[in-house]
Amino acid sequence: MSPPTAQGASFVAMLVIVTAAFVWLMLPFYGAVLWAVILAILFNPLQRRLVQRMGGRRNLAAAISTFACICIVVIPGSMVLAALAREANSLYNRVSDPEFDAVSIFEGIYAAMPSFLVEALSVFSLSEFHEIQSRLTAFLGEAAQTIATSALTIGQSTAQLIISLGVMLYVLFFMFRDGSRLAIVIRKASPLSDYQTEHVLRKFTTVVQYTVRGNVIIAVIQGVIGGVTFWLLGIEAAILWGVLMAVLSLLPAVGAFLVWAPAAAYLFLSGQLLQGGVLLAVGVLILSTIDNLLRPPLVGQGTKLPDYMVLVSTLGGLSLFGINGFVIGPLIAALFVAFWSLYTDEHSDSVDGRLMVDSSVDQVASARASTRKSSRSGKTRRIRK
Repeated sequence: MSPPTAQGASFVAMLVIVTAAFVWLMLPFYGAVLWAVILAILFNPLQRRLVQRMGGRRNLAAAISTFACICIVVIPGSMVLAALAREANSLYNRVSDPEFDAVSIFEGIYAAMPSFLVEALSVFSLSEFHEIQSRLTAFLGEAAQTIATSALTIGQSTAQLIISLGVMLYVLFFMFRDGSRLAIVIRKASPLSDYQTEHVLRKFTTVVQYTVRGNVIIAVIQGVIGGVTFWLLGIEAAILWGVLMAVLSLLPAVGAFLVWAPAAAYLFLSGQLLQGGVLLAVGVLILSTIDNLLRPPLVGQGTKLPDYMVLVSTLGGLSLFGINGFVIGPLIAALFVAFWSLYTDEHSDSVDGRLMVDSSVDQVASARASTRKSSRSGKTRRIRK
C-alpha cells in the first residue's frame, strides 16, 4: 500500500472511530438533542422573522425563540405531566390497596348486566365461565398495575427530567442561533452530490415538521375531547385516560380506540346504558372522524408515505426508541423511501440515456445506409445513360 493510500485509509478509520465515540457519548441525552433539533425545525420560521426584524441580532432572536418554546411547549407539558403523575399516584395507591378486589368488580358488572346478556352467557358452562372470569380479573389487575407503575415512574425521575430539559433548552438556543451555519457545514461535509444532499435534507425537515406537528395536533384534540368526555361521565382518573388516548393516538387507525372502546363496553356491561351510549357516540362520531379527517392532510400528505408504512414504522419506532420513536420510526421510513427514489431516478435516467444514445446511433447508421444506397443508385443511373 502506498503512503498516500495508507494515510487516507487511516484518516477514514479514525474519522469513523471518533464519530462512533461521539455518538456513544451523546446516547444518554439523545432524546434531549433530538427534541432540540425538532423544536428548532418547527420554530425556524419564527426565528427567521425575528432575525429579520432585529437587524440580524441572532443571539436576541434565539433567546426570544427559546422563551417562546418554553411558554408554548415546556410549561403546558409540565402542567399535564404533573397532573398525570398525581392521578397515576392515586390510581397506584388504589390498586396497591389490599381491599382492592378485581373479582368483586367483575361480579358487580355481571350482576348489572341486562337480562339478554345474562341469557347469552348462560350457554357457557359454569367451569368455563369461572375460567373466563378469573382470566379477565387477572388481566384487569395486571393492566391497572402496569399502567399505574409506568406512569408513576415519570414522577420518580424528576431529576433526570430536569437535567434533560436543561440540556434540550441549551442545545435549542444554539440550534436557533447557528442552525443556518450548521446546515451549510452539513452540505459541505456530505459525500453525496448537491442534489442528493438537498433532497435528503428537505425530506428530513418535511417529515419532522409534518410528523410532529400533525401528530401532536391530533393527539391534543383527541386527548382533550376524550378526557373531558370521561370527566363528564364521572369516570375516575379522566386526565390519565385522556393523556393515554393522546399518546395512543400517535398510532394511525387504532389509536384512542384502545381506550374509549373498552370503557364504553364496561359502561354497557355494568348497566350504565346512557353513559355507554354517549361515550360510544363520541368515540365513533368525533374521535374516529377526527383521526380519519385530519391525519391524511396533516401527516400523510407531507411525509408522502402510505398509511400502512406509517403505522408499521411508528410501532417499530415506539418499540425500539420509546416515545421518541413516533418521530424516529416514520423518519427512518421516509429516508428509506427517499434514498431508494433517488437510486431509481438516477438508474432510470442512465437507462434512458443509454437508450437515447443507442437510438441516435441507430438513426445515424440508418441515415448513412440510406445515403450510400442513394449514391449507388445515382451511379447506376449515370452508367446506364
